[in-house]
Amino acid sequence: MHRFDTRLARKIACAAVAVPVLLLAGCSSDDSGGDEGGGDESKAPTPSKSASAAPVKFKQLPDPCKTLPKGTVEDVVPGADDKGKNLASTDTESYGSCLWSGGSGKNDADYRALTVSLKRYESGASLGSGDTQAGRFLKQEAGAVSGDEDNKKAKESPVSGIGQEGVSIGYETKKKDQEYRVNRTVVRTYNVVVTVDYEGTGFEGADLPGADELKKSGEKIAREAVSAVK
Repeated sequence: MHRFDTRLARKIACAAVAVPVLLLAGCSSDDSGGDEGGGDESKAPTPSKSASAAPVKFKQLPDPCKTLPKGTVEDVVPGADDKGKNLASTDTESYGSCLWSGGSGKNDADYRALTVSLKRYESGASLGSGDTQAGRFLKQEAGAVSGDEDNKKAKESPVSGIGQEGVSIGYETKKKDQEYRVNRTVVRTYNVVVTVDYEGTGFEGADLPGADELKKSGEKIAREAVSAVK
């Protein structure tokens, strides 16, 4: 008959109790760590969402030198190369400009110069929609005329029927002691701004072009340039 060892029985009993306690302690430790790390999903911070940019109507710009029909160029800038001079831009999707210049009459005394510039905007969460940015730029283009102290007799009037908004500014200026009469027409078609600068002078005593003539031609040019934006 074997003798029952009470000391051994006591050790086994203690071990049996200790194992569940350790297991429970381990689970408790895991749960506690999860709470500290944001285990409760309802309390987790929600990432902020930036305002999505509004889609723009126009994704690209036409070649500025191809915005006007040949007949228009011949009419407003007699003697000019109808192909124009493309004033190179490294970002042709956002900006482009073309210049036509030439003279007519006796000894080409009736000089005319025309510049058509196109500026396109993309929407951005911080800057606003392309349309909004274009509207701001239109005001800047118009304000640049009155803000230049070399420009005299500036007269501003609204332009209607071309794009969403527009303005025409007629003024006079001097270049190398030669008097010029100029008209700037700025119109916005959604996220694109078209700026038309049309000027003229008379060399050897020839008359300056009329302000109404420049204004009328400037609006016609702006209308055709806007139609080229697609």
